[in-house]
Amino acid sequence: MQTIKDWPPADRPREKLLDRGANTLSDTELLAIFLRTGCAGKSAVDLARELLQHFGGLRPLLETDETTFCQIHGLGRATYAHLQASLEIARRLLAETLQRGNAFTNTQAVKHFVASKLRHRQQEVFGILFLNSQHQLLMFEELFVGTIDEASVYPREVVKKALAVNAAAVIFTHNHPSGIAEPSDADKLITQRLKNALGLVDIRVLDHMIVGDKQVVSFAERGMLSI
Repeated sequence: MQTIKDWPPADRPREKLLDRGANTLSDTELLAIFLRTGCAGKSAVDLARELLQHFGGLRPLLETDETTFCQIHGLGRATYAHLQASLEIARRLLAETLQRGNAFTNTQAVKHFVASKLRHRQQEVFGILFLNSQHQLLMFEELFVGTIDEASVYPREVVKKALAVNAAAVIFTHNHPSGIAEPSDADKLITQRLKNALGLVDIRVLDHMIVGDKQVVSFAERGMLSI
């Protein structure tokens, strides 16, 4: 059986990455580099292709639980741990980007960050990015879990936490497990209640981002923070 080492150098995923850049590789090629090796009768590229077909794409594979992941022949707990470590590195890189730069002007970076934190969650989770006076990230915290409505998000707790970390501004975020990122009436109401509460202690609300399956909706981009 021919292995990847027998392929022309220009066709090998690792060599392609080094010569042309990671962005030129397909999902299959990137996953093959991550896997490093295949299994009996399959190259790493063959295994990567089968995994993407089995799970229905890269994202479902990355978000699968340990039990499901390890049931696939050729995978195991070590590979799963490697995968989770890689994903966490990506999340921390995004967080560092927001800590060094101006989160308010780097909307896409914030969207990527909140999506990496909340998109895979099965329950609604309400989190807050606490920012300093330069709008750099101080910390991100998930404050409430469950149905996000006026009864489950407590403005007093939000204000208390913001004051405790000496935040000058905040960005709210929560996910919609349904996959639809459109803001509900409850989302609009709680955003206004929180904005009013934080305004009393001079803390600005810069945005509220709702994470769906395929998009992240920004209240600020839609001009909805004044509603």
